[in-house]
Order: sequence, then structure tokens, then C-alpha cells
Amino acid sequence: MAIPIEQRYATNPAQVPGMTTKDLRDTYLIPEMFVPGEIRLTYTHHDRIVLGGATPAGGVLELGGYPEIRSEYFLEHRELGIVNVGGTGTVTADGEAYELVTGACLYLGRGIREVSFAGEQAQFYLFSAPAHTAYPAALVSPGEGTVRELGDQVTSNRRTLNQYIHENGIRSCQIVMGVTQLHPGSMWNTMPAHTHDRRTECYLYFDVPADARVIHLLGEREETRHLVVADRQAIISPSWSLHSGVGTAAYSFVWAMAGENQTFDDMDPAPVTDLR
Repeated sequence: MAIPIEQRYATNPAQVPGMTTKDLRDTYLIPEMFVPGEIRLTYTHHDRIVLGGATPAGGVLELGGYPEIRSEYFLEHRELGIVNVGGTGTVTADGEAYELVTGACLYLGRGIREVSFAGEQAQFYLFSAPAHTAYPAALVSPGEGTVRELGDQVTSNRRTLNQYIHENGIRSCQIVMGVTQLHPGSMWNTMPAHTHDRRTECYLYFDVPADARVIHLLGEREETRHLVVADRQAIISPSWSLHSGVGTAAYSFVWAMAGENQTFDDMDPAPVTDLR
């Protein structure tokens, strides 16, 4: 039997000032996504995104339908972006097998009925949004997407950004998805922070050393809060919330968005001098 999808209801900025640390973590942090032998999913009502992890641990896991999304099969009216943050594994979609090395990204479109995951060390991060039409499945390996070098070592945010699913790459209805790797000695994943009021964005932090943490900023620019995030934990960032983070060591993260448009640069900066 499939594990039920956890529900996270939408929030608004007025709720944040009264939240305790526990409230913030219960609302925006997904602490345990990769459980051996399980598919763990969370449904956020922000843009109706489903995110989670599939950890085959040597077996085969089937992604079926869920009553929480009223579907006979998962991709009946959804699309799915997958990034492998573990060892090499295989995703099979309607009989076609795709091998994903570490950091590879696979897009599966609406209408694919059977999806399964396999791999001894594989850890598949899943990000899904509603879809109004079908686009073909596509696989991209690390370094084969659009690569952008951003930031500067002087400001501790030198990073390599790999765009995989986007308007000039793998086509999708809503999803925009990629992986960013910080260079050694850099800790900020983006600064200045920003919002994009037209899309919800989720971060999955990975390659965070066991004795390190990422301090993730959220909230409005004049009412910021923070979460302390460990390896392979995810953050839900509503469209009204800024998002930025600094680590105690270099790390990587999967960023994924869905909402009104797919324009990567459609964002509103939050200058450091405006933050409170």
C-alpha cells in the first residue's frame, strides 16, 4: 500500500511573525524524504506542487495513483521532474528504461501510466505540478543542460547553475528545474535574495557535510525568519517569500519552480540593505 501524501496547506505573510521555530519547520521544511524502500511525498497547496523522494534501496518502487490527487495513476493529470541525488539508478516509464547518474535529470510528461524506480544507492528527488498537455520524456546528464556561472569568490557565492527543465531546454507545462553547485569556499546560494510572486520554488539541499548546516532565509524582506537545514532536506518557498541561504560549508541544491510562467529571470531582488 502506498504511503499517504502528507498535506501542507498554503500560508500567507501575515502568519509568519507569530510562528515559533517549530511552526516554521512544520510548515516549510520537509525533513525526511529519502527512506530506504519507500516513496515519500508531500503535497503543498502552494501551486499544488507535489515533492518527495524515492529510495529503492535495491528493490523496485512503483509510483502509483493517490487519492490525495484524485488520480488513477500519478501522471494522469500531472508532469514530473526527477533528479538523482544518490548513486546511479534506473527510472522506467511505460516500459522505457532511463539510467540516471548522480545529478542527472529526467522529465516525464502527462499521460505516462507506469513509473518505477530501481538502484541500490539511488535517491530520486521528485517534483511534480499539474499539467494541461503532454510533452515527451527527456533525460539530461550533468553538464549537458544550460550551464551558467554565477557569483564571485569575493562575495562567497561562486556557483555553477545547471538549467535542465526550462523554456529553452527540456519542455514542460509548468516545471522549471535544475541543480546548483557551490564552489569550494563559497557558502551563499544566492545573494541578494529575491522573490518571484508568480511561482512557488522548492529547494532540496544535498551534499551538505554531516557536521554542516545551511541557514535558509525566508519570509518577507522586512520580516525575515530562518530555518537550519541539514543534508537532503527540502524547503517550500511560497511565491511571496524570499529565499536565500548560507552554509557552514559548500553544498549543492536542486531548485524547482511551478506557477504562472517559466521565465527564469522573472524575479524581484531583495537588496541586503532592505532586509530586516
